[in-house]
Amino acid sequence: MIVELNRAVALVEEHLAEDPAPRVDVAALAASIGTTEHHLRRMFASLAGMPLSDYVRRRRMSLAARDLTTGRADLLTVAVRHGYGSAEAFGRAFRAVHGASPAEVRRDGGPLRTQPAISFALTVHGGEPMHTRIVDLPDLRLIGHARRVRLVHEGVNPEIAALVASVSVEETRRLKKLNDVEPRGVVAVSDDLDPDREEGTELTYLHGVASTAEADDLDVVTAPAGTWAVFTVDGPYPAALQDIWARTATEWFPSQPWRLRPGPEVVAVQAMDPADGSARCELWLPVEPS
Repeated sequence: MIVELNRAVALVEEHLAEDPAPRVDVAALAASIGTTEHHLRRMFASLAGMPLSDYVRRRRMSLAARDLTTGRADLLTVAVRHGYGSAEAFGRAFRAVHGASPAEVRRDGGPLRTQPAISFALTVHGGEPMHTRIVDLPDLRLIGHARRVRLVHEGVNPEIAALVASVSVEETRRLKKLNDVEPRGVVAVSDDLDPDREEGTELTYLHGVASTAEADDLDVVTAPAGTWAVFTVDGPYPAALQDIWARTATEWFPSQPWRLRPGPEVVAVQAMDPADGSARCELWLPVEPS
């Protein structure tokens, strides 16, 4: 996947170098490097630390800033060259990236927030193994209590914390009795995520279990039959889980013949020790052959 990501970056640069620079079609970009839009967006965001759409926008505005500070073309010409139909739309996009208008940058030479072209490299750590299994499941039905929440990248998500706190001990016992299929244990389900995982975008979060049972008072998230990569985590919670989640992108997917497919991402907690803050859980990611 590292080779494919670098090829994607090179193709983005080729698009942005055109005059006028076209909109980057991410689906076509993914197809040209032999993967899917879903997997490309997910891997890029995980490894680059920013959504692909943000990266393209920052690179486009970095090249526009270069034109403004080194050339004599008028603002409308620069706007059209970088894919904007009006100086006003270009000005809004430019200020959103640089914090200054095109006119101010042309006059003063800055301030600028330049985004260099990204290059991906695989670093071999040679350390801790990842305990993984590949599982084929029929149609998956996840039931429990769901809520639309905003995505938070770091720290506690207060909306998710409030949802989990609202589920009583008695209700948790009832849910566990309904858990008659894999994944085993109480699950935290993230579904309908923004393709780029942008901070503040909405997703559906469900606190519940995997079950074939019918319960009219519970919310339902479904996933079609398919293959799942299951990563076992045993250690400090949630630090160990966050670590394995990051390592799937940086270590596992780049070296395996699998890619992410659309579907919910599931964390199944099988044992929790509040005394020492540790847990045994599984991270379930929907995958398909790459």
